[in-house]
Amino acid sequence: MPLQVHYQPHKLQFKFEAGTSRGVLTEKTSWFVKIYDDAAPSIVGVGECGPLPGLSSDDRPDFEDKLQEICQNFNKLDLEIYSWNIPIILEQLVGSQWPSIRFGFESAMLDYLNGGKRILFPNPFVEGQRSIPINGLVWMGSQEAMLKQVEEKIVAGFDTIKLKIGAIDFDQECAILTHIRTHFSANEITLRVDANGAFDASNVRDRLNKLAEFDLHSIEQPIRPRQQELMAELCETTPVPIALDEELIGSFDYAAKRRLLKSIKPQYIILKPTLLGGFEATREWIETAQRLEIGWWITSALESNVGLNAIAQFTAEFDNTLPQGLGTGQLYHNNIDSPLQIEKGQLLYNTALHWDFGGLNSSYLSSAT
Repeated sequence: MPLQVHYQPHKLQFKFEAGTSRGVLTEKTSWFVKIYDDAAPSIVGVGECGPLPGLSSDDRPDFEDKLQEICQNFNKLDLEIYSWNIPIILEQLVGSQWPSIRFGFESAMLDYLNGGKRILFPNPFVEGQRSIPINGLVWMGSQEAMLKQVEEKIVAGFDTIKLKIGAIDFDQECAILTHIRTHFSANEITLRVDANGAFDASNVRDRLNKLAEFDLHSIEQPIRPRQQELMAELCETTPVPIALDEELIGSFDYAAKRRLLKSIKPQYIILKPTLLGGFEATREWIETAQRLEIGWWITSALESNVGLNAIAQFTAEFDNTLPQGLGTGQLYHNNIDSPLQIEKGQLLYNTALHWDFGGLNSSYLSSAT
């Protein structure tokens, strides 16, 4: 029988108010897609379509309508899936303008091809033989709350800490960095900051100079995207290495990706497969960056453990020793239980643990556990 796909929304509830420069998040909806064949119901491929509110190019009111349409079109076709035809199916069925749907479908098809065991990329990571270094993420909040998070990350064994900045007074944020550097040198704790475009032309140079005093590894997206001339100037003269993040969103054409990186010449780029259109799209960014001698690392975009698992396995395909941004699996009250664990700043896949989709089992993922 032909393959079928169905979806189900799942509203993820944050354990805390997650502060960003775009506001505070308390919940986030993801849509799980399930690919299966009625003739072999025990093999189910699962993927996550989870646009990031206010940031994903497909964060649109008609998102679910489009997802339903794509699923209906998929079900009308007499499809078989092979590794070689996944890019063709994605291009003709989903297109590039719906990156999180593309990511979800690509994940589900890869999972299906590998037997529906939530293993998309068989490698030493999913075999429990290697772990992935990750940074500890400190969310925006009051000075006191951010300092508490920093201390918790250090106690938990993280040696790379990323702080989101731009929501409270800049002097207070510098005070937090001063506190860290008073107790830990750059050899002991690597510091990254993420401004999420909070600075502008009037203050960005002064703030970069001030931030340089704290011996930072990098700053992500100091100004809002689509200011290429200013961003290129900053990357050329900055005292703190700059990593592009939001700047990459919406660039789907291979030639456009190359033009963007050649024009701006950043020190690093940050890759979020959900926002960029999946794994093959992310590979294009990696290949282009490496040709231009630009560093990179991969990060999740507030997915559940379903999407995080897929991204982590993909990350493990590369020999990249930089800490990755994959520490978001503990954000939600109602996440999907998985073999993913964090120990001393490392993400690992505990083969002794199993997937548990909880309340989703009864009506949707009963074959996907």
